[in-house]
Amino acid sequence: MLKSMTAFGRASADTGTRTVTVEIRSVNSRYLDCAAHFPRSAGFTDDRVRQYLISGGVSRGKVDVSVNIENTAEPEVTLSVDREYLKSYLAVLHELRDVYGLADDISVMKVAADKNVITAEKAEADAERDWAEIRPVLDSALAAFLEARSAEGERIETDLRQKLSGVAQMVDRIESLSLSDVSGSRNKIEERLRKVLDDLGIRADENRILTECAIYADKIAIDEELVRLRSHFGAFETIMSSGEPAGRKLDFLMQEMNREVNTIGSKCQNAEIAQTVVDVKCELEKIREQIQNIE
Repeated sequence: MLKSMTAFGRASADTGTRTVTVEIRSVNSRYLDCAAHFPRSAGFTDDRVRQYLISGGVSRGKVDVSVNIENTAEPEVTLSVDREYLKSYLAVLHELRDVYGLADDISVMKVAADKNVITAEKAEADAERDWAEIRPVLDSALAAFLEARSAEGERIETDLRQKLSGVAQMVDRIESLSLSDVSGSRNKIEERLRKVLDDLGIRADENRILTECAIYADKIAIDEELVRLRSHFGAFETIMSSGEPAGRKLDFLMQEMNREVNTIGSKCQNAEIAQTVVDVKCELEKIREQIQNIE
């Protein structure tokens, strides 16, 4: 089954102390381009998120992962007294009091007003703890994201099969028109050759006429191109059904199909065939545009 490169997944959960929300969205890209956005307090890195996505089966697309963390409980803060600093600080205050005869109004609140006396320390970031809390939410968001990719990929696959079936019918028509065109063109060439020879008073060499007609018929024959084109149709179906990332392979296959169709168009002189070739190229272009959305 094909997978689209355009998708969105979201999940949210309350861990008891924090509310974690994860959003994963992606658009088309030639390669896997992953960008993670999360608070500085989270201890993990972009690379960890990238490896997580790869292990989850994401191989192509510009993927943005947004992690939002809201604290629902007061953060743990540890207060401590710098005793050495406080000892020196009080000694200086006492000296000012005694030497200069200042009022002894030293109080706990005034001493605590000095920011160097009491310091507040928050708990250090713990990457493994943060990842353990965020990972289940990531799992849920990724599951929704992958489901959206598969659903969109299924719709694209249905559309591609319909378009390819239409192209195959047009190719059948080209083959039918080509058979009569080759036969008619050969008769015309033979008539012209005989007329030119008669006008010049030259006795016709039947073997030479047949040879020239055969050479011309071979030049405008499109049997080989049709065989290769139909083999590409079979390869297209095989790649779509493989269950593996198919975008790049199908894109390359489209180039080969276009090459065969262009060759057919250059060989055939029939106006009806030429118009059908144009219709085929238009459909192949639509298919190519759809393939740009496939992983």
